[in-house]
Amino acid sequence: MVQDYKTIDLFGKLLFETIILKPPYKKPNLMPNEACFLYILKGEYDSISETERLRIEAGESLLMKCGNYTCNMLPSASSDTYQALAVHFYPDILLKIYENKLPDFLTQKLPLDIGMSKLNSDILIRKYIEGILFYFQTPKLVTEEILILKLKEIILLLNQTKNAPAIRNILSNLFHPTSHSFREIIKAHFYENISLEELAILNNQSLSTFKREFKKIYNASPATYLRDKKLERSLKLLLSSNLRTTDIAYECGFSNVSHFSKSFKGKYGISPTAYKLNHLDKSLS
Repeated sequence: MVQDYKTIDLFGKLLFETIILKPPYKKPNLMPNEACFLYILKGEYDSISETERLRIEAGESLLMKCGNYTCNMLPSASSDTYQALAVHFYPDILLKIYENKLPDFLTQKLPLDIGMSKLNSDILIRKYIEGILFYFQTPKLVTEEILILKLKEIILLLNQTKNAPAIRNILSNLFHPTSHSFREIIKAHFYENISLEELAILNNQSLSTFKREFKKIYNASPATYLRDKKLERSLKLLLSSNLRTTDIAYECGFSNVSHFSKSFKGKYGISPTAYKLNHLDKSLS
């Protein structure tokens, strides 16, 4: 449940937003022509892109270039509240504030393809966030000139962070969407606990269209096919690793060990633990 939500606009578009809510909270995050910098103040944030997945904690931040995402806002061990601040980047606004003379690192498209990158705690970033929160508390002090300066400031700070190579790559590709095929997106999330609704969003499709497309490509329903892929991997892990059944369940993308055990027995007629013991006995005899 959202407890507090505030925004600040620049030239008629959302520039800063801050939110406080009671997690868990899940929503699509579609950014076809914008990029976003997100800083977590409380709780945790699980971001899923077409081919990547990152989780960040309080004090960490995330830079995402344009694309399709789904996000899960979660509680943490230290807080049952989620709080975050986001900065949005738009190509037309950047061109306007830089008077059509963008900095080189925003125009030199680098070959490395990274969709999002995590930034660890940095004192300059933290001080920047404190400054933006101050403007949310005192909106009468906010002017267009200040907002332009603050937008330029965060771009310069991001370009000087410790993991600058990855950040520079994203900055230089902020508004160059990467084209991923249906198969690439599905394959990237084979072994994750991800819903069909989320996969549909990542493919920019409705759920019904996604299911039809999936059936046409894989000749099976998405639920059946993805479950079988997870179970195939679990077989290998049961025989080739010392992982516990619980660990294997999460490693293969099942929501819990009970769901894993039930699916495994339904497919193979035996529990995961019994399967591993049977093959261990055969190898010893």
